[in-house]
Amino acid sequence: MQALTQRQHEILQFIRECLTERGMPPTRAEVALRFGFRSKTAAVDHLRALANKGYIQIYPDQSRGIRLLDTPPEKETSSLWEEEEDWLPIIGKVAAGLPIEAIENHEEKLPVPRSMFKTRPTYLLRVRGDSMRDAGILDGDLIAVYKTQVAHKGQIVIARVEQDVTVKYLDYEQGQVKLVPANAAYQPMLISPDNLFIEGVFVGLIRDAQFGI
Repeated sequence: MQALTQRQHEILQFIRECLTERGMPPTRAEVALRFGFRSKTAAVDHLRALANKGYIQIYPDQSRGIRLLDTPPEKETSSLWEEEEDWLPIIGKVAAGLPIEAIENHEEKLPVPRSMFKTRPTYLLRVRGDSMRDAGILDGDLIAVYKTQVAHKGQIVIARVEQDVTVKYLDYEQGQVKLVPANAAYQPMLISPDNLFIEGVFVGLIRDAQFGI
């Protein structure tokens, strides 16, 4: 393999971290946000360089279409089904769009292999809406949530605004909390810290086809 630049090495490490912590690679938008690129085009250029040097394979028709070439596809998935599982409750719905009222009840439980996420989720939430589309979170997905009130800028959070709950990137602007969508059709939301409560942070997702549900 060809040698990497410092930035290419950092991006490769970021891909590894996402795979380890979330069980899935980052989207191009997440790469751009992580490294301060002004557009996804710069992120794509770096990813293509990694692909040309033989470190990753890119699937352009997929939002998270990145695979490390030193990890065989069968190794990435086979171990998920060979260990203990946690039965995680699916608690209501969360908006990936404008906030909607959270439904605070357990719809069902789903067995999730413990190795699927580095940070073990507390519960799952069903997504409604498409405002996080460019982050690879689609309408109908189950997002894995680690319950915590502590979150950092750039993380995807589950935030409660009064009685409504939404999923967005966390940012700050002029003393206010800024909830940022991953879809240009939606505008960021500026909210007073006193009116917002962090319910948890996103640690991965489950698409129904993965479990046949």
